Amino acid sequence: MPVPDLRGVTPAIVTPFDEDGEVDYDSLVSYAAWLKTIPGVTGIVTNAHAGEGTSLSDDERTQIIRVIKKEVPDLHIVAGVGGEGTRVVARESERAAEAGADSLLVFPPLASLRFGYQDGATQDRYRAVWNAASLPITLFNFPNVSLATYQLPLLLELCAMAGVFAIKDGARDMIRWDVETPIIREHFPEIQMLTCQDEFLLHTMWESDGALVGYAALIPEMMVELLENAKAHDYDAAKATYDRMRPITRAVYHRASHIESTTAMKLGLVARGIIRTATVRSPLMPLEAGAAENIRSTLQAAGVSLAS
Repeated sequence: MPVPDLRGVTPAIVTPFDEDGEVDYDSLVSYAAWLKTIPGVTGIVTNAHAGEGTSLSDDERTQIIRVIKKEVPDLHIVAGVGGEGTRVVARESERAAEAGADSLLVFPPLASLRFGYQDGATQDRYRAVWNAASLPITLFNFPNVSLATYQLPLLLELCAMAGVFAIKDGARDMIRWDVETPIIREHFPEIQMLTCQDEFLLHTMWESDGALVGYAALIPEMMVELLENAKAHDYDAAKATYDRMRPITRAVYHRASHIESTTAMKLGLVARGIIRTATVRSPLMPLEAGAAENIRSTLQAAGVSLAS
């Protein structure tokens, strides 16, 4: 199996919609093409949290992959897959492969956020995805506060399974990150460690191989800059980049609900002239009055290029 190289920044993109809430494929293609032009961007993730993947139909998720692959053929597409049942996620993975996805990001079942999972169920899920699609797999470790998180013994077991080449680490627990990352590297030095810890980027970039993160969907240039400074072990430069990002982080992520970050990023992408509308699908709702102006001014103060 050819192993993808995601040692860089891989944005989990938003899904642009038109005013009627239908997928805006023209904006989607131009958005993906723009990301491809940014040095240090290694690919994109479709149909994930930032992309409102659970609000898309099966046909829409497949068509999003197909259209990007046709129009931006050299861009690596990581397809988010997260069906509840093992057979369901296996078929979803198969459809993604048929549409042209290059690799997969496997989500846990939503039910496990509340109820956890039985021994063997996660391994069965990954085995079924690999058998159905035969695409390289990034495993997604959910926050430590949820029952869906994978503890170290399971992470090591999953790393040994066929197809798994990377970990998208979103545990958001710096004790776990500092303790477990060296152990994972000792046992599986080839596994690519990819941070998605939006609130702990400065801390986790140093030991990460890359960042597979929704935040990069809005400011990929700054995310690349932060990662490259960290990999060069230039703390002062990394801290300066991080300090420029902090007001954007507050505007996008430090909100009443973390889920509002998708809407906030869409407002920012409209301000940047990358997509045409900030339309979201329920259960996401429009943000408060003044949010668009606040996000635009925050981006401008950080030196991010905006549409005139």
